[in-house]
Amino acid sequence: MIDSQVVLNGQTIAYTSYAIAIILLMLWFGNKITKSGKTSNVSSTLFYSFVTLLIVLGVSLHIVTYNTIPWAKMDLDRKEIKADKVFDISMENHQFILPSEKLIINVNDKAMFNVTSKDLTYGFGLFRSDNSMLFQMQVVPGHLNDILWQFDKPGVYTIRSTEYSGPKGAQMILKDVVEVVAN
Repeated sequence: MIDSQVVLNGQTIAYTSYAIAIILLMLWFGNKITKSGKTSNVSSTLFYSFVTLLIVLGVSLHIVTYNTIPWAKMDLDRKEIKADKVFDISMENHQFILPSEKLIINVNDKAMFNVTSKDLTYGFGLFRSDNSMLFQMQVVPGHLNDILWQFDKPGVYTIRSTEYSGPKGAQMILKDVVEVVAN
């Protein structure tokens, strides 16, 4: 699975470039039609050529990045995928209740995190050691809240609540409790 940080960096560059191109087109067009003392000399052929180019680039950008989202294929094929490890985690009174002190996962294993809340809406997020988020989901009481993830390299992760659940929610952090190890 592609690392979500790589995807985020690539999409940031692509979509920022696309947005800059649109802004430049709007500035150019606005400048041409608002020059005082002159009639508009914007060629409609040139203008619509640029607009068509931006539309083609925008649609192409979406098509190219469609399958780069790391979890999309796994979510689409989820019924046929069997998790290698399943972790049943509950949340109550601003506390995570884990099935064991550490959650150990082998590299390339597909891990299912079944998370239930007994009182409030919380978030369940896995964070890298640099505090960037690997993934997260909302945990709503009385609903199925699970996420399937394949870990492709060793690492140690922290679990945090990613939803506001009152002032105590900011303290819902379990440092270095998920460990992905090479088999």
